Amino acid sequence: MAEQVTNYQCPACTGPLHFSAKTGKLQCDYCGRSYDVAVIEQLYADREKAAAGTEPQWDASAAGGQWTEEEKARMRTYTCPSCGAELICDDTTAATSCPYCGNPTVIPGRFSGALKPDYVIPFRMDKAAATEALKKYYRGKKLLPKEFALQNHIEEIKGIYVPFWLFDGSASADLSFLGTRVEMFRQGRDQVTVTRYFRVARSGDISFRRVPADASSKMPDAHMDSIEPFRYADIKPFSFGYLPGFLADKYDVDAKTSSRRVNERIRASTVEAFTATVAGYATLTPQYTNIRLKQGEVKYALLPVWLLSTKWKGKNFLFAMNGQTGKLIGDLPVSWKKFWAYFFGISLPLIAIFLTIALH
Repeated sequence: MAEQVTNYQCPACTGPLHFSAKTGKLQCDYCGRSYDVAVIEQLYADREKAAAGTEPQWDASAAGGQWTEEEKARMRTYTCPSCGAELICDDTTAATSCPYCGNPTVIPGRFSGALKPDYVIPFRMDKAAATEALKKYYRGKKLLPKEFALQNHIEEIKGIYVPFWLFDGSASADLSFLGTRVEMFRQGRDQVTVTRYFRVARSGDISFRRVPADASSKMPDAHMDSIEPFRYADIKPFSFGYLPGFLADKYDVDAKTSSRRVNERIRASTVEAFTATVAGYATLTPQYTNIRLKQGEVKYALLPVWLLSTKWKGKNFLFAMNGQTGKLIGDLPVSWKKFWAYFFGISLPLIAIFLTIALH
């Protein structure tokens, strides 16, 4: 009989193992297999050792290049004294306000530092299309304060190339699940339910190409995630010719820092991809996951985004739109006056109907 419970799982079926005082071994209550304690301890020690070495060392040495002296001479920088954003553009583009915080004052300066991008995805959505999309976005929001839409300076929307690190890599994965299939039938007057348990295993390799991570600390990660994906079929080797008329943010988050977030995205995508190959079970419970990321290459790219930062009642609201696909995300205030009007407009009739039914 099991007397001492451990948190080990059976290597065969992933069921819980219990120590049996009678046999002196770890025994599985699901499949009945038994194991020497030393064998299971060594197995788990090996897994922990393998897991500790799964963080890849991304090769960022080839990311970016050097600007030519001619390119440097044609570039200008603007610094926002409010949020610290440092923007670059060609010498024909004037920045009148910060696209991140809406501050109307930016300080011009001379360009220095920063790598030259490897790639760029050019803008496909022009300013007129971006402005119209933002107006439509407003019209669909019933709880948006009327004054907010009327007072907003939609014409101040700005096209900005946001810096991104693009990661190429791969992962090897071993996953196991506990799956169930349920059968119900009648036996005489009784309803019988039979639940069968299965161990489901998946192993394999998966490759990832150009996993993006924005390299600007001013840009909320959630906004950039929400306007993905970018279509990499349009990606071009970087050319100064794509810059006129637009701003570009100078990266201030290095590739090593960004890699932590990318690693988590790759792990989550790997689990999702392998889980999607399992079908035919009523329930599917993850039991064991071991993902080993492999070293990959990193490249530096500028991706197109339309931005509008505006203030309303002392709060900042940032809108971002994919400058290639038009996908849009934005923060909006809520008119509590409208909210309560909608709430009581719906709830009071329902309460009246409920009371009428209850009284009869």
